[in-house]
Amino acid sequence: MTAIKHALQRDIFTPNDERLLSIVNVCKAGKKKKNCFLCATVTTERPVQVNVVKVKKSDKGDFYKRQTAWVLRDLAVVDAKDAIKENPEFDLHFDKVYKWVASSIAEKNTFISCLWKLNQRYIRKKIDFINVSSQLLEVVDEYQELSAREEQDIEIMMEGCEYAISNAEAFADKLSRELQVLDGANIQSIMASEKQVNILMKLLDEALKEVDQIELKLSSYEEMLQSVKEQMDQISESNHLIQLSNTNNLKLLSEIEFLVNHMDLAKGHIKALHEGDLSSSRGIEACTNAADALLQCMNVALQPGHEMLQAVKQQQQRFSDLREQFARRLASHLNNVFVQQGHDQSSTLAQHSIELTLPNHHPFHRDLLRYAKLMEWLKNTDYGKYEGLTVNYMDYLSRLYEREIKDFFEVAKIKMTGASKEGKKFATLPRKESAVKQETESLHGSSGKLTGSTSSLNKLTVQSSGNRRSQSSSLLDMGNMSTSDLDVADRTKFDKIFEQVLSELEPLCLAEQDFISKFFKLQQHLSIPGTPMSDTEDVDGGTLSRIHSTGGSQNHMIRQMMIKIFRCVEPELNNLIALGDKIDSFNSLYMLVKMSHHVWTAQNVDPTSFLSTTLGNVLVTVKRNFDKCISNQIKQMEDVKISKKSKVGILPFVAEFEEFAALAESIFKNAERRGDLDKAYLKLIRAVFMNGKIYIHFFEGVEARVAQGVREEEVSYQLAFNKQELRKVIKEYPGKEVKKGLDNLYKKVDKHLCEEENLLQVVWHSMQDEFIRQYKHFEGLIARCYPGSGITMEFTIQDILDYFSSIAQSH
Repeated sequence: MTAIKHALQRDIFTPNDERLLSIVNVCKAGKKKKNCFLCATVTTERPVQVNVVKVKKSDKGDFYKRQTAWVLRDLAVVDAKDAIKENPEFDLHFDKVYKWVASSIAEKNTFISCLWKLNQRYIRKKIDFINVSSQLLEVVDEYQELSAREEQDIEIMMEGCEYAISNAEAFADKLSRELQVLDGANIQSIMASEKQVNILMKLLDEALKEVDQIELKLSSYEEMLQSVKEQMDQISESNHLIQLSNTNNLKLLSEIEFLVNHMDLAKGHIKALHEGDLSSSRGIEACTNAADALLQCMNVALQPGHEMLQAVKQQQQRFSDLREQFARRLASHLNNVFVQQGHDQSSTLAQHSIELTLPNHHPFHRDLLRYAKLMEWLKNTDYGKYEGLTVNYMDYLSRLYEREIKDFFEVAKIKMTGASKEGKKFATLPRKESAVKQETESLHGSSGKLTGSTSSLNKLTVQSSGNRRSQSSSLLDMGNMSTSDLDVADRTKFDKIFEQVLSELEPLCLAEQDFISKFFKLQQHLSIPGTPMSDTEDVDGGTLSRIHSTGGSQNHMIRQMMIKIFRCVEPELNNLIALGDKIDSFNSLYMLVKMSHHVWTAQNVDPTSFLSTTLGNVLVTVKRNFDKCISNQIKQMEDVKISKKSKVGILPFVAEFEEFAALAESIFKNAERRGDLDKAYLKLIRAVFMNGKIYIHFFEGVEARVAQGVREEEVSYQLAFNKQELRKVIKEYPGKEVKKGLDNLYKKVDKHLCEEENLLQVVWHSMQDEFIRQYKHFEGLIARCYPGSGITMEFTIQDILDYFSSIAQSH
């Protein structure tokens, strides 16, 4: 195989600048044996190209020829068929699969190993070797490329022998002989140095002996060190235990220091909790500090396992007992403070009542606020006692405020009725002897009962300076009332008294609510002004908000406490309002303005406060009374009977509307509820017009006869309602007189209505519609009751429209 390899290198590959690296004698699998050679070659020029070349003998058999060549980079798979059991077959996957059978397994393995090495060295794309023994892929590369110096020496050597290329076997024999000569020279050289070798061997023997001695010493040292190692291990373990014990002691000390520092209450604090003076400022401060320290000790965050310590359990129980004792002592003392302060406050009730002022609770609040921090402590530690104190405070203060407020309102009622002398006596007389109570005992109750009975309100009269006057003011007697200095003075006095009542109630309620939130530690949450409120009631176009707390449980509790403490405020206000309405129904105008202003002020301060809610509720009653007052005036207009003998002219209540408007304007000037007055104007003016309609006495008589059973076509046979009487009535009211009356009415409406809201145009248009409706009604009565008479009004609907239009344009 070596000779063939040399021949192939010489004849085929050297001319193509290639070197032959491996060769295998193969034949195609499954066919008749026809041997050829597969050669693995590399080019001598760079870049190096690796090829697999198929070489076969010529047909004559005297030389080899190159048949097929493949580039190694095109080789995809080398399949050795079996990696465990040796066999000569293998496949090469180029553009197609080539199946080969090697002449020997050794040649196959050498060729595959060569391909693997070439792939590792030159080809970037790695070939997939399957079913190949791992030993073949791990063989050390025996091929080593000649260096330039070695190639030069070989060329010189081959040039010295002419047949080195033409006769490779002769050249190989020559090289073999020369190698034998060199081997012999080497052996002679070695034999010449035998003496030195013997000396070296002797030295080696001595060295071995020394090594044996050293090993013996090392063994003895090792035995000695073994005992030392055991001792050191024991010492190391002992040191570890000492360090562990020291660490545990440090941790234990740290835990003990933590418990002592955080669960040890100073003796001074304990003494303060047991016997600290809760009536002095210094004692309160000491008790407050002690209570805070106790709370910190009780709330300390214990580590897991602390609660299992007996000392910790005992200390916790001690703290719990101390807390219970102090909480009980604090609650008892504060209850006594409530009672004592209330008793001192009661001594000034008579003087305040006479002056129509409410007692100032600021000193009481100031003294109690010293306990605010202790109340907060009680709230956090014993909520039951805190809640009990809250209930006791509400119960006692509600009785105190009820006495103060009721006495205050009794005096206000006396002053409203003008009985000032009796008011002075009231302060010293028993409550049951109060004349005002006897007069107003029917007023106690809900506002619904007060306003529900119109007849009882109309019958109420109040004595003043020995004189009695009607309490149902109206436009019909407006002229007399406006000229009476007594009425003007009474209304001015009522307005001042009502304002004084509201001005006294406001600071009282606000101060108490502020105190409750601070003393009982109830944080107030104010709602944003302008946000939607709940529970609204629409009263004739005016929306009054019933404001409720929106700040959660804290605000709810404040509201509940205020409702309990001031439970008598709303009923007393309603009673006072009912009394004022009975004294003079026009007082509802004053009350609506004053109450609206105070509601607006209270909502700006705190829209969720008890005061804002209560005044808002009372404002609903005031608004209803105002509406009832206007409705009563309209009803009285409707009840007016005009004499048949009356001539053309202005009805009394039409003239007196001017007086009413002057009064209303003076009351509602720059008031928040101006819109309510304008709406009332609209209703009153329409009523003035409706009830001042022409022909009313005649046609009411016609309708009365029909209502009594007279047939409509037979009415004209009634003496008082015959055709002649109808013509006379129609003749008395020509179009000229109607227009004149409408013009006078327009002037009075224009004088008193608000122009900013175009109210005049609205009223005038409404009056036009009502006038036309009445005209059509009367025309219908004439057509039904006087059929075929040919009697009609002296003016038409178109004339009416012209009258209203021309009057509006002329002004």
